[in-house]
Amino acid sequence: MDAEQARRASAAAVAIGSSLGLAVDDSVVLNNSNKLIVRLVPCSAVARVAPADQQVASFEVELARGLAAAGSPVGALDPRVEPRAYERDGFVVTLWTYYEPVAAEVASPREYAEALGLLHAGMRAVEVPAPHFLERVEDAQRLLADRGLTPELADAERELLSDTLGRFSRAVVERGPAEQLLHGEPHPGNVLRTSKGLLFIDFETCCRGPVEFDLAHAPDDVAEHYPGVDQELLRDCRILMLAMIITWRWDRDDQFPDGRRVGTEWLEQLRVALAGC
Repeated sequence: MDAEQARRASAAAVAIGSSLGLAVDDSVVLNNSNKLIVRLVPCSAVARVAPADQQVASFEVELARGLAAAGSPVGALDPRVEPRAYERDGFVVTLWTYYEPVAAEVASPREYAEALGLLHAGMRAVEVPAPHFLERVEDAQRLLADRGLTPELADAERELLSDTLGRFSRAVVERGPAEQLLHGEPHPGNVLRTSKGLLFIDFETCCRGPVEFDLAHAPDDVAEHYPGVDQELLRDCRILMLAMIITWRWDRDDQFPDGRRVGTEWLEQLRVALAGC
């Protein structure tokens, strides 16, 4: 969000928190991207705020409640307020538990794999409608097909990304893997290390597909500790995932910090990965 939109989003979160009886004097920005994440103080609730036309807050709330009931390692909704999405000033706000950071070493690959396995087990136990992972691929293809949406992307890179998305999405489907509900982006940025262990957050990209699609977003060595992984399918999912996130970086509305530079670095990684196929 730009500075003015973030200011309004923070104000909406503060107003909603106060109206619900929480002690709110101020807000502290924890993350600002396509949605704003703020800590309300002194009550220490975490507010996730998104424009009303760009959010899936009700879905996230429903899913988080179901996963918590299934014993999955997920960040919890704030128990002091009704678990639902709240609207104010064109924004939708959800309120979550704040976890104090744990000063410890980075999670081991085994710990990460075990937590992700527990998450996947919980996801097999909940029934919620979710898009197929191929719909996310199609979203990326639409960005590439419309130069007005990706004006800074050179033709050669546009063709490379489009070909890669088409080739590897077909490769994944043709393997006929078992599919289930997935997190969609269980990378380290969506994992909290807490006194309760690793907890997954941010389910707006939840989709259906093979578990290898989720593993493609995790650090590479995590898959070594996850049982039953199809290594060739994982390779294809990693290349597919890389082509997708590169495409997002050239979206004219992308708000990823230093996105173009990062996207250029990832393009080189993609070329290396393709050369090894």
